[in-house]
Amino acid sequence: MIFYLEDDENARELVLYALKAANMEGRGFPESSAMFEAMKNETPDMILLDIMLPGDDGITVLKKLKKDSRYSAIPVIMTTAKGTEFDKVTGLDLGADDYLTKPFGMMEMISRIKAVLRRTKRKESELNYYDLRMNDNSHKVFLKDQELDLTIKEYELLKLFMKNVGIVFSREKLLTMIWDEDFMGETRTVDVHIGTLRNKLGSYGKYIETVRGVGYRMKERV
Repeated sequence: MIFYLEDDENARELVLYALKAANMEGRGFPESSAMFEAMKNETPDMILLDIMLPGDDGITVLKKLKKDSRYSAIPVIMTTAKGTEFDKVTGLDLGADDYLTKPFGMMEMISRIKAVLRRTKRKESELNYYDLRMNDNSHKVFLKDQELDLTIKEYELLKLFMKNVGIVFSREKLLTMIWDEDFMGETRTVDVHIGTLRNKLGSYGKYIETVRGVGYRMKERV
């Protein structure tokens, strides 16, 4: 799913049509508050972000995205009609992955999107949280320079938490996601695995927080 933040309705509809023609899903938004509201329920694979917007401009929106641990890893392509390099350089410095100068061709846009998604997919194999590092290709976890010996379920729990820092998961949700819907065990199974995972993480075990009456989450970075 690709979100496109653009206040010009005609431009928005043209891009959404091009995405659909390229077998990509897209949703358009005229201003940032509507997009952030939608992101509470759906995390896009990428955001196309226009710089000239009513209310918060694109640079302000980009700063908000990169400061929020829930959204900071979402790749962003900036779009701008300005002729100067200032906005492009500022956007890239703030963490944008690429930019398109208006007017841009739809084939060029699709090509840029695919290229950024390929790069992002490669990056996603490596997850980092302070001194904790996970490589999903090699299926290895390191705390500083020491490799941790995790079971499959412990690994999957840690990966879920590291990919969703700050998000609370109920025990029932964890059972469904890490085990499967047909698993006949009790939620106590989750508590046991969380306990063993915390032990193996040593001093880092404290970062897997218990949310009383709800479940567990990885503590947000400060």
